[in-house]
Amino acid sequence: MKLTTALTTLMALGLATGAGAEIRLGASLSASGGAAFLGDPEAKTLEMLVEEVNAAGGINGEEIVLTLYDDGGDPNKARTFATRLVEDDEVVAIIGGTTTGTTMSVLSVAEDEGIPFISLAGAIQIIDPVRDYVFKTPHTDRMACEKIFTDMQTRGISKIGMIAGTDGFGASMEAQCKDVAGDHGIEILVAETYAPQDADMTPQLTKIKATEGVQAVLNPGFGQGPAIVTRNYAQIGLDLPLYQSHGVASDGFIELTGVEAAEGVRLPGTALLIADILEDGDAQKPVVMAYKTAYEAKYGEAVSTFGGYAHDAFRLMVDAIARAGSDDPDEIRDALEETRDLVGTTGIYSFSADDHLGLNLSAFRMLEIRDGAWTSID
Repeated sequence: MKLTTALTTLMALGLATGAGAEIRLGASLSASGGAAFLGDPEAKTLEMLVEEVNAAGGINGEEIVLTLYDDGGDPNKARTFATRLVEDDEVVAIIGGTTTGTTMSVLSVAEDEGIPFISLAGAIQIIDPVRDYVFKTPHTDRMACEKIFTDMQTRGISKIGMIAGTDGFGASMEAQCKDVAGDHGIEILVAETYAPQDADMTPQLTKIKATEGVQAVLNPGFGQGPAIVTRNYAQIGLDLPLYQSHGVASDGFIELTGVEAAEGVRLPGTALLIADILEDGDAQKPVVMAYKTAYEAKYGEAVSTFGGYAHDAFRLMVDAIARAGSDDPDEIRDALEETRDLVGTTGIYSFSADDHLGLNLSAFRMLEIRDGAWTSID
């Protein structure tokens, strides 16, 4: 399925005025399917921001044409759309890859074709090892593990149980958490898994509950799985701190889980989730509030962390194109890598030749759900 902005539609019909220059951007997002709760706000965010930039005169006077495909979370479709974006739509840069699986498909095309690509997915393998044309905006799963384990350390927690999804993100974060646990004095006493389609994780949680010495539970995962885990957790009376990943950092997770079951869940998240309680001196507050206000006014729904990833990717790309003064993919790539101190909703980005994420742990906020809302516990 192909989605277009109103501007793109007009040009396709031959109704756009003049022969002015344009900058062609592409996107492949999971706006439908199982990852739609991630991809839908990402798609809406990109379309909104394209409208805003074009209304303000475009990039160096050139209008943006966004061609956006809905891959439905299917890596094969994502690869097909990425190829189409490059060969048929002639884009100079790509934003997207809602999930780790679709990202890996898109990045293979971007690398082969020499097209700068900013991913919206979390797995560390997207940018480690560094690839010439691939960047990303969300914190890595490894960073999420480190933020969670740091919080556990401060609370005297050293022995935990883990239950992880077997999807690409869940499996990657599980592996990363196991790899860094010892560095933080964390011992994983029991580790269980569940498949993306599973509807009941009670057996796995019962096993964790029966494991002597467990002080807290960590659930690497995204999608509906963590919500089911959280509900089952409450149902069996597992009275231990529950930590989730940044893969469920949205109001939608609370709604899907239920306010009562979600109470007390902790996870690393972004400033966007606590926009209304950020201090006035917080460097991210103006950016966060501007995005939140515009998005909610346009779409009548709450912003999400995931839309924020798209917001930051777009800001990074527009900034790079403006500084490059060109729509040449190699020059855009070079300008991206030279980005310094760009303030986004997820953090403050500074890329380098060795770092195509540009964030550190300070960009994460440790959050807890209390009375159906997010609060900071840093």
